[in-house]
Amino acid sequence: MRYQQGGDLTDTGRAVRERVRLQAETGFEAGEKNREIAAALRVSERSVERWRRQWREGGLAGVASKGSPGRPRLSEAQMARLERELERGPLAHGWADQQWTLARVKTMIGRLFHVSYTMEGTWRLLRRHGWSWQQPARRAIERDDDAVELWRPGGVTAGKSTAAVNNAWVVFEDEAGQSMTPPRARTWGRQGVTPVVRVRGRGWGRVSMAGMTCHKPGERSRLIYAIHEYRGRKDEPKGFGWKDYRDLVIRAHTQLGGPIVPVWDNLRMHLVAPLREFFEASTAWLTVFQLPTYAADLDPQEGVWSLVKRDIGNLAAADLSQITRAVKRKLKMLQYRPEVIDGCLAGTGPNLDL
Repeated sequence: MRYQQGGDLTDTGRAVRERVRLQAETGFEAGEKNREIAAALRVSERSVERWRRQWREGGLAGVASKGSPGRPRLSEAQMARLERELERGPLAHGWADQQWTLARVKTMIGRLFHVSYTMEGTWRLLRRHGWSWQQPARRAIERDDDAVELWRPGGVTAGKSTAAVNNAWVVFEDEAGQSMTPPRARTWGRQGVTPVVRVRGRGWGRVSMAGMTCHKPGERSRLIYAIHEYRGRKDEPKGFGWKDYRDLVIRAHTQLGGPIVPVWDNLRMHLVAPLREFFEASTAWLTVFQLPTYAADLDPQEGVWSLVKRDIGNLAAADLSQITRAVKRKLKMLQYRPEVIDGCLAGTGPNLDL
């Protein structure tokens, strides 16, 4: 069979596409192979295969050209403005939560540009410009992003300089806790049926954890931790006190065998007078730096806690001791994997690279 590619100069693009598909349909009726039709029409075999499937299902109407998708309804400047507004979050535009849905984005487009999009069109628009449906990271509303950005170069540089001058370890400290109710973890289940994990609904107590990731150029990274169990007994402390933090700092100094530069957050117990007096009396081997408020993403110890929580996900513990054993087992394992601790440090950003 003889094919004719293209058309006259007066033909529109849609007419050319229509003629090509009609010629392909003629080849389908004649029983020609996809390879032969694709070579004659100078199109891909996948296109011919798709047309043949549409022809089988819908005949001539199935292979009819749908035409060009047309020009974008939003200009580049309008799309840039839309992206800036989306980055501000739904809360800034009057919604009660921080979840962008297709319906809300569609509403935003109408508010800003008086252009009506369908839900499918909104999805295609977002996908075309690099947006996708994602699980967000949580940040506190009280967090001062400007202070965090100022601290990144200034605070990190000061801490690294102090550690370099004193040949000291940079020690990032943080706390976490776990009750009898385990964190939820993803699991396989039948489609349409939400998996159910049976855990104990009753049970007193809480496991408190304090940890330090210790880094020094040329040395193997270390992890030092302390565990405290609270079982609800009378006069039993619920968590760590200032003496516990003091002892943890002394323990790090002893195990690392040199000066240390602790970097931690503004927890109330970190700022009490007795602990400050201890710092002032130990300036020969100790220099403390404070992280900005609500800046957990700057602390690599948060990455360690994330690994611990993931390991005990969906754990149906019989008692608090089982939670404690699981936490200690994971932390002990991480102590023998310095490359994982280095990965937690790298996850905080390039400015913290030691």
